[in-house]
Amino acid sequence: MHRQTLLKLLNSYQPQDEADAWQRDRIRAFVECNPQCFERSLLEGHVTGSCWLLNAAEDSLLMTHHRKLGRWMQLGGHADGETDVLKVALKEAVEESGISNVTALMPEIFDVDVHEIPARGEVPAHYHYDIRFALLAPEGARFEVSEESNQLAWVRFEDF
Repeated sequence: MHRQTLLKLLNSYQPQDEADAWQRDRIRAFVECNPQCFERSLLEGHVTGSCWLLNAAEDSLLMTHHRKLGRWMQLGGHADGETDVLKVALKEAVEESGISNVTALMPEIFDVDVHEIPARGEVPAHYHYDIRFALLAPEGARFEVSEESNQLAWVRFEDF
């Protein structure tokens, strides 16, 4: 039962192309086959919640240079048992940016992605089944770099 909300969101998600549909279908199959899909302890992989955090003008995204992975990416993280992935994305946006009053532009999934996370210490290589939402920062929002990041930056859409 705890997976039904995510499965419903995945079923209503409209892929942009064949590759996107493949990603969605792969996530759906993973969720259907793994009752512990929201738990980090599921070592083959787990569901994560991420966001494309837009500024109030909706012309830039907040990106993080991730400390452990050493690359620029969107904000997000582990569900750690939380089955409401939008709630996960909102929590991660606030924790990783220091920006409060972040809101969802829409309750539906904005994007999906499956990506491999390399082995690190005792944790073997595994997959993140990432569910992404479009979120909005309030006017005048100022970010703070958290321990999870080397750096944060607003990146204009035209610079992608």
